[in-house]
Amino acid sequence: MDIVQQFYNNLAGQYDRLFRDWNASVSEQAAILDRIFACYGFDRTAHILDCACGIGTQAIGLAALGFPVTGSDFSDAALAQAKERAAKHGVPIRFAHADFRVLEHAFSEQFEIVIAMDNALPHMLTKADLEKAVCSMIGRVRKGGMFAASIRDYDVLLQDKPPYSPPYIHQTADGRRVSFQTWNWNDENYHLIQYIIEDGEALAVSKFECEYRAVRRAELTALLYAAGCRNVTWKMPEDTGFYQPIVIAEK
Repeated sequence: MDIVQQFYNNLAGQYDRLFRDWNASVSEQAAILDRIFACYGFDRTAHILDCACGIGTQAIGLAALGFPVTGSDFSDAALAQAKERAAKHGVPIRFAHADFRVLEHAFSEQFEIVIAMDNALPHMLTKADLEKAVCSMIGRVRKGGMFAASIRDYDVLLQDKPPYSPPYIHQTADGRRVSFQTWNWNDENYHLIQYIIEDGEALAVSKFECEYRAVRRAELTALLYAAGCRNVTWKMPEDTGFYQPIVIAEK
């Protein structure tokens, strides 16, 4: 098990604590994606593959809107959370264990829409792995379909390589929850430590470690064109309301 898989297996039970209100975020993010899909001519009959579904943050919200959704991830703990949460929300989602570098091993069919949100692609620590992942994802998109992914704005972050992310402070029923990340850079790669601090009746600190590679928009754009996409567009947070830049690739 590599560090990325271990990170998500360990974090799965606490991932929702990174949000002020996870359920509200599920609905808000689905609404944003629904508007984007509609702008590209897709209605809620479009079959979606969320190939980095995690605990279901996007998949559940989209399924609640009526989209036929398939969710996959390589973290069994995250998938278990996603299945449980989908059942609680009363939405039908097909889930599968899959490494998004080799989606063809899990899925023979193609989808109108494939998504990989929440900075999933920068877990590919080499250019070769990133290219493999992009080719795998675009390979599951039908002709005339679309791919959408969100990543951090590394074009900006690489200018200063900040050592940490600003903290999020959420009020809970028991006190305050503080979450933040530290980043230790090594050229374009960085080691991330995610802290979640529960400052309630008793102090509790959780710590999770992972690795990323900062992917510039130009690099990802070039790979999408090379994988067979005919049009690639970047949408920034001020345009969409989503918290990260989103790349849209039409096939």
